[in-house]
Amino acid sequence: MINYQGFSPGCSKLQPGVLQHLAAAQRRCYTGAVAEPSDPPTTPLPELRDQLDAVDRQVLELLARRMQIVSAVARYKRAENIGIRDARREEQVLAARRQLARELGLDPESIESIYRQILLSSRDYQAAMNLAGAPAGEPKTVLIVGGAGATGGVLAGLFRELGHHVLIADLGTHPRAEALVAQADVVVISVPIAVTEAVIQQLGPLVRADAVLIDVTSIKAAPMTAMLQATQASVIGTHPLFGPGSSTLIGQRVVLCRGRGDQWYQWLADSLKARGLTITESGAEEHDRAMALVQVLTHFQTQVFGLALARMDIPLETSRRYTSPAYLMELYVAARHFAQAADLYGPIEMRNPATSEVTAQFQRAAQEIAEILASGDQTRFAAMFQEVRAFFGDFAQEATEQSRFLIDRLVERSLT
Repeated sequence: MINYQGFSPGCSKLQPGVLQHLAAAQRRCYTGAVAEPSDPPTTPLPELRDQLDAVDRQVLELLARRMQIVSAVARYKRAENIGIRDARREEQVLAARRQLARELGLDPESIESIYRQILLSSRDYQAAMNLAGAPAGEPKTVLIVGGAGATGGVLAGLFRELGHHVLIADLGTHPRAEALVAQADVVVISVPIAVTEAVIQQLGPLVRADAVLIDVTSIKAAPMTAMLQATQASVIGTHPLFGPGSSTLIGQRVVLCRGRGDQWYQWLADSLKARGLTITESGAEEHDRAMALVQVLTHFQTQVFGLALARMDIPLETSRRYTSPAYLMELYVAARHFAQAADLYGPIEMRNPATSEVTAQFQRAAQEIAEILASGDQTRFAAMFQEVRAFFGDFAQEATEQSRFLIDRLVERSLT
């Protein structure tokens, strides 16, 4: 990571854009006409590489200066209670940089990719400096039950960054959770779904009435009911819709379900927003039905795809020799999925109340399409296409643009 503090902060005025400076640096380092591939080289390769190194240093210095301005922007946002991310402004920046790239003879798609990473780094930098502003009030004592796990570790880091005192209880830790609950203002249950309700029933009665009990699971109805029955404390259901391996928390989504206690609910929402997370409010039943699509259907189709591939008697390397970008993307998703623990995905799918409905619908859809293909009926095939196209509506345009960007980056990285 760049040491943003390593350069002079004397930049009270907005500096010219990075792209103009880059183009100017390139002109200073290279003054001749563009050589044709057949022209003999006139400058030794080591000297050309030195010139590239010099340009790259200027680029990094400009990025550091840009980040200093980002710091000033973040302080303004904090003072005015404005969130870290401004999606509309980001789209304006990307459009302007694409246009400037064209004017400078650079590839707009490549420059957009670079600037998306710059914007991501800017958002993370703001959050890391706590420039978004921590919630008002004194630091809390937060107990993470399951804090040694991957998700628990992310939550522990998040609350520490916000200035709270974090206690960890997990298998093999001492003192045990039962001995720590009474010390905690906030008790977070972050354990496997299969044991969540049992842990709630065990620890819930020990939570202070003025504290809050929070669960972190992929289903909400059953844990919410268990918490409301087990404790007189405030109750909040949560579901982070991102994995512990995510490179950033900024813009990631967390579902919050109200249980009991509006004051604690607002405290948690403010805490998560301060770290740049996006909040989706939901009822427990609504959440579980949505997760039947977002998680169960998604994981189910990935598992069907992976199992079919494994049983097709065609080696993976053989199909990869003929891969298309879309197939490569599916391979990455499936391989990543099956590289993780079965204990993670099984309970998510098995314990959702709508799983049987979703899997039955998938089977009916698969059977219908298989029959259409077997019949060779293009009219029915086109009708099926039209039905699904109508469902997606205007979202199809956004999906086309975003997937093209993802596929381009995927192909680019797969060639390295």
